[in-house]
Amino acid sequence: MKDKRMTLFNFVRGAAAILISLAVGTVFIFLTFALAEKHYTFGECLENTGEALRYMLIGPLFKKTGDFNTMGLFQILAAMIPITFTGLATCVMFSANQFNLAGEGSVMAGGFVAALCGIYLKMNTGLHAVVCIVVAAAVCALIMLIPALLKVKLGASEMVTSLMMNYVIMYVVLHFLNVHFADRSKGSTQTFPFAATSKIGEIIPNGSKLTWGFVIAMVFVVLTALFMYRTRWGYAIRMIGANQSFAKYSGMKVGGTIVLSQVVGGMLAGMGGGIEVMGRFNTFLWKELPGYGWTGVTIAILAKNNPIFVPLAAFFIAYLNKGCSLMSTYCNVPSEMIDIIQAAIFLFFAAEQFLSGYRQKLVVKNTRADLMKTAEGRKA
Repeated sequence: MKDKRMTLFNFVRGAAAILISLAVGTVFIFLTFALAEKHYTFGECLENTGEALRYMLIGPLFKKTGDFNTMGLFQILAAMIPITFTGLATCVMFSANQFNLAGEGSVMAGGFVAALCGIYLKMNTGLHAVVCIVVAAAVCALIMLIPALLKVKLGASEMVTSLMMNYVIMYVVLHFLNVHFADRSKGSTQTFPFAATSKIGEIIPNGSKLTWGFVIAMVFVVLTALFMYRTRWGYAIRMIGANQSFAKYSGMKVGGTIVLSQVVGGMLAGMGGGIEVMGRFNTFLWKELPGYGWTGVTIAILAKNNPIFVPLAAFFIAYLNKGCSLMSTYCNVPSEMIDIIQAAIFLFFAAEQFLSGYRQKLVVKNTRADLMKTAEGRKA
């Protein structure tokens, strides 16, 4: 019964946070028109805000004619691929109460390593792509050892070390890209093209960008959930996250488990970066952090660190991203509106006291009901 109560509360709390965040976004959209150089009347501001919201909330899946936008759905599913991996990575690390933010740098490093393997390794079709992704995951798992060991051995804050490491990774990648691996025949800084054998194919052809990476992502959702809820390592990670002192005095290897959680997180994030690069692009051309790691933090918070809910959260964020892009294109509203909405979601989900009164009333109400049932049972 307690689990059902908390599930109900978490659902209501999540829905309220999302609705309030969308309301905040609506206010900012209205202000965008109200403060525009072209002086709109109040009625025009309301009309333009409604049109912008239609593009943001309905436009990704439905055309203006009302027809279902199949290609739009494929694009949303394709956009889910990297953020599903970073969401899973963040879920694992946050479950151990490790606020590690290096998923962003791991995505970039994973994409770069996979790209180099795709260019310079000569292998058969199918196996080549697998090797690229496995090497990317292994390298990023090793990279994540740095903040993990600093935390365990020196007590350094994993949040600070991982955050700074993102920029170290970015500049190291850019150094090697610019100095050693750039194709000088191109007008912009990028690598040589990937070998055809290393590319991850599209599930739906003709430019949908929906690759087999989506299937791999869903497989790893299941594998991560099994790891977290059906293995002793996953149990140890969750126990340390819930009460590290209790876990330590019960005989668990706290240090090793903290390292494990961050290494697994790095592996997942690096895999996401590799799959994204080898599926969506023909050359490596990222010149800055791609942003998937930061989005993964929001997804983990939306999913309450539960891997099973990561695809739903990833779909929601990918949908909003697509909607905000359409809104920016057709309604002249800044595409950064998605950042405002994500920040509001983060704020309400992170606020422990948000709807705490409702939670208390729910617990009291159900406790009274349980006591009455118990009393009736004793009388019978």
